[in-house]
Amino acid sequence: MYFPHDIIRKPIVTEKTVALMEQNKYTFVVDKRATKTQIKHAVEDIFNVKVEDVRTMNMKGKLRTQGRYQGYRPDWKKAIVTLRDGDRIEILEGM
Repeated sequence: MYFPHDIIRKPIVTEKTVALMEQNKYTFVVDKRATKTQIKHAVEDIFNVKVEDVRTMNMKGKLRTQGRYQGYRPDWKKAIVTLRDGDRIEILEGM
């Protein structure tokens, strides 16, 4: 069993995701093992909103170089959550 704050790691705030917020879609970094149902319940519990749709993507870590050493950043999972009309996440709106 997971706690909601273990599933939703942090919001992603970029120009593209801020434009999605106008369409009532919010983007989060989530736990790699989390399912769409778990993500839905976690967002509803944390922000007191109703979720209509959850889309997830597994993102590959980028190659990074430091001096002559190379390595990869860790893989991560991204979720785009669509809320019901009229619902908003106020904390993320001001960004």
